[in-house]
Formats: sequence, C-alpha cells, structure tokens
Amino acid sequence: MATNTPEMFLPVNVDRASQVIVDQIKSLIREGKLKPGDRLPSERELCQRFNVSRVTVREAFRVLETNGLLTIRVGSRGGAFLTSPSAERLGEGLADLISLAPLTAHNVTEARIIIELGTLPLAVERATEEDIAALFAMVEEAEQAVEAGKYNVELSARFHTRIAQCTHNPAIEMLMQSFNGPLRMSLEESHISAPMGQQGVTEHRKLAEAIEARNVEAARTVMTEHLGRTAERVRTQTS
Repeated sequence: MATNTPEMFLPVNVDRASQVIVDQIKSLIREGKLKPGDRLPSERELCQRFNVSRVTVREAFRVLETNGLLTIRVGSRGGAFLTSPSAERLGEGLADLISLAPLTAHNVTEARIIIELGTLPLAVERATEEDIAALFAMVEEAEQAVEAGKYNVELSARFHTRIAQCTHNPAIEMLMQSFNGPLRMSLEESHISAPMGQQGVTEHRKLAEAIEARNVEAARTVMTEHLGRTAERVRTQTS
C-alpha cells in the first residue's frame, strides 16, 4: 500500500472540481505514486485535502469506478481501492467511440484485415491447449447451429475475438473487444449479401487446425480468404 502524503492531493477550486480530482488521481497512477491495490484516504480526509465537499469526492469516485480504476468495499476493512481496468472494460470505452463514428461495413472490414492478419503470428505462437480447445468448441457449436439453421453473426464474432485472446496480449484483446460492435455490423451486412453458413464455419475449423499445428502461413492463407470474401460482400452492398 502506497504512503499517502499531504502533497499527493492538492486543493482544487474550479468548475467541475470532481474531474480535476479524477485527473490528479490518474496522474498519480501514471507517475507510480499510486498503484492497483492501494487504498485511498477516507472521504473526509480527501474533502480536506482537495478543499471540496463530500458530494464532489463521491462524484470523482463514481467516475473512477466507471472507468474501472476504483472499487468501493464495505465493512471494517472497506474503503476506496485502486484497481486495474480489465481488457473488457477498456474495450467497452473504445467500442463506444468506434460505434458512434460514421463507419461503413467496408471501413470496418478493411481494418479487420489489417488487425486480424497482423495478430495471427502471435496467436499461433502463444495459443495454449486451453485456447485451442476453446476454438474447437466454438467451431463445433457453430457447426451444430448451421445444421439447425440457427447460425448467426454473434457466433462468428465470438470466434474471431477468441483468436485475439490467444495472443495473450492485453492491448490486442482490448482492441478486439472494442471492435465487437463494428465487427458484428460488418458481418451482418455481409450476411445480407450471402447468408453465413457451412463455408465460413469450415474456414473457422481450418483456422483452429492451423493454430493447433503452429502453422502461421496456413492460418494467414485461410484468414485472408475468409476476410477477403467478407470484404467483397460488403463492397458490393455499398457500391
């Protein structure tokens, strides 16, 4: 637990004081003066240090908690504790920004080609037995859905996101999490042109097999064809 000194938290006296408090705490985290697991001073003490009301401190806590940087614990050992935001939480923030941008399915598919082909070598190198088993389980689930006529874009999106998780790189995982909404959009538009089915699922199986075999070139060949077909479909939709 970090040692909190009076100099760490400076009084604020401006509009939107809660945001200034948030910015101060973020700066302390970046500088290494605070770290995940540290307990912040009590609300009363922070009110005195920042020269603000409890309402302002609580609003700052709410923002930090929403951003995944703070958790509030109750009880005798409770308080406000700093945490590390998960890839999912960070991805949600980026996803909001991306989903609100004026993107077309073609824009998204071009980006997917760059990102997903670029991450494949790491996925092939770092995938664990658990990762590979999860990919094959998803393929089997998708094959059953195709047979039942219930295959949908969510199953495809989950498979591609799971490949990114095989890299065990939180930045890549965060990026793919943020791309979930736009990814589904591009898949849905592709589905309009040519409904998804056995071909896509077969390619997913080939990707899982290439990753299991640690064969980067085979994985890139399958992914290139797989995403290239989606790109052609959405290009036809927008032309």
